[in-house]
Amino acid sequence: MSDCKAVATPGEVNLKLVKSNEGKKLVEPKLYRSLVGSLLFIGKQTRPDILNIVNELSRFLDKPDESHWKAAKRVLRYLKGTTDLRLTFLKNSSCDIVGDSDADWSGDLNDRKSTTGYYFKFEGNGGAISWEVKKQATVALSTAEAEYQAMAAAAQESIYLRALLKDFGFPMEKATDIGEDNQSCIKMCHNPLMHKRSKHIDTKLHFIRERVENKEIKIHYVPTEEMTADILTKSLPRVKVEKHRTVLLGN
Repeated sequence: MSDCKAVATPGEVNLKLVKSNEGKKLVEPKLYRSLVGSLLFIGKQTRPDILNIVNELSRFLDKPDESHWKAAKRVLRYLKGTTDLRLTFLKNSSCDIVGDSDADWSGDLNDRKSTTGYYFKFEGNGGAISWEVKKQATVALSTAEAEYQAMAAAAQESIYLRALLKDFGFPMEKATDIGEDNQSCIKMCHNPLMHKRSKHIDTKLHFIRERVENKEIKIHYVPTEEMTADILTKSLPRVKVEKHRTVLLGN
């Protein structure tokens, strides 16, 4: 791969990977697992811009085929062309954290589960200090439900970060601001009434409302075009990758 041609995006737009079936040529599982494991380490430590596609690749560790191997090598080609990128942190007087939460509804073609993606950074300048990409444990029946489950995960992380900063002697003075691009999800987070479309959601998710009422988190609308967490839930075209990557890495 040292002589490979670099690409501008970590994942091919609109590509949906599926489990191998009879007739597909398989690749050596040990080699595939080694590569995906290394990419996961990079994605979780310093390069959140590759974490979505790598998270998807990690779902096929038991029986990878040529399509999975090709997608994994594409990530290497992307990294080769972006070796100068890194997380950047600037001196900042504010210790307040902000972030975005997003979900790719029913994006996994194998089981139709959705993907959660969120990140947090210090308000002002600098790259992300926390981020996550994870397939949701249950199937969401609507976009709003998928977004709500993602928001629940983001809210839990924000509470942890607030407690961590407090232990370090930097208590947050205001609510953690979290961006969301789904209006129905925002209404569910603020409305204490149980609507027909949301009453089946597990009760544990409704702790978001309590956190909003306690002014620990504040949820505001962000247009989809400006949703940085979008890069954590799906493969995007070059223009969007570069735009959201700049925010994530703080470059």
